Amino acid sequence: MEKLTVAVIFGSRSAEHDVSIITGISIIKALDLSGKYESVPIYIDKKGRWFSANELKDIALFSSGRIEGFLNKQKPILIKVGDGLQLMKQGLKPKLLNIDVVFPATHGTHGEDGELMGLLEMANIPYVGCDVPSSAIAMDKALAKIISQSQGILTSKFVWFYADEFNNSQKQIITRLKELKYPLFVKPVHLGSSIAISRVKDESELINAIEVAAHYDNKIIVEEAVNSLIEVTVPIVGNESLQLALVEQPLTTADNFFDFDTKYIRGGGKKSNGGGKQTGAQGYSKLPADLPKELYLLAENTAKDVYKAIGCSGIARIDLLIDSKAEKVYFNEINPLPGSLYAHNWREAGKSTVNLVSELVDLAKEKHQKKQRLQTVFDTNYLKQY
Repeated sequence: MEKLTVAVIFGSRSAEHDVSIITGISIIKALDLSGKYESVPIYIDKKGRWFSANELKDIALFSSGRIEGFLNKQKPILIKVGDGLQLMKQGLKPKLLNIDVVFPATHGTHGEDGELMGLLEMANIPYVGCDVPSSAIAMDKALAKIISQSQGILTSKFVWFYADEFNNSQKQIITRLKELKYPLFVKPVHLGSSIAISRVKDESELINAIEVAAHYDNKIIVEEAVNSLIEVTVPIVGNESLQLALVEQPLTTADNFFDFDTKYIRGGGKKSNGGGKQTGAQGYSKLPADLPKELYLLAENTAKDVYKAIGCSGIARIDLLIDSKAEKVYFNEINPLPGSLYAHNWREAGKSTVNLVSELVDLAKEKHQKKQRLQTVFDTNYLKQY
């Protein structure tokens, strides 16, 4: 049986560029190990240039700092979009390579936010993960909360505004924010990986945190903290029929929330304080979360409700906040492309990374086939009047 050619796109002009490299290469390794696919790495550098070469499958090329020198010797590839997607390597004899399925691994801006998915929709090619609308909604923390609230899903109290509003009318914005109770969390609306998120206890810290967030995004959200907090996250795979991995509990405290440094730099910065199994990509989580059965089930059901409300497909990760005393579960945010697919959690739940990526490719093909049955063009007499 002929292997499917799967292009894995990673990197891009995003604050999460480096995290995307890890995700992309981990996906490529799993695709290659499956023996079912011909993987093609497509790396988008921080200038927005697209490159493809087998050497880009090796993480050492990036971690060693040799990547810039390597790219200087390469010619960017060209993308041909029509009824499908083809790669063209420049040279004396340009070569076209047909792509069967695209596996996006771009985190954050210019990728995970739906921009890349728009290109793939125009190319009419199967691709893994959420579509354009659900990606755009998921990457807008305010919009995702508003839609979830409309479906009866609990969220903590929040206010959102544009950075320009704050710059031009700071007093008015601060007045609006006085309806919220400290401590508060200040977040750039469109960034992932917990970049530029601040926890603040008073107005002076609030103003500084907003200025930091405004450096990264033109839209900002300020949220109330949840009391008696247990933070959990739930990875989900599926289109209409959903599979849940384990409800995962990051080992954090109110003062050491689940930020970028905790996730990726310090390996969690916490040691297990007993109870539960300490695991996760960097050893910072309990799998499964240490919750009473009723709260565990409520977290699972809330995650599924959010996934459906946002219109996700393929894969996503739902982050939830639990008030353990009130026994309430609040939707926090959604990640339409979990870092490294949250493979550590799926492995613990019994699904290997190879099986995970294979299943995601199948789901991409299934979603694409269903979409092909929809009528999007038709004949009219409209132009005859001109």
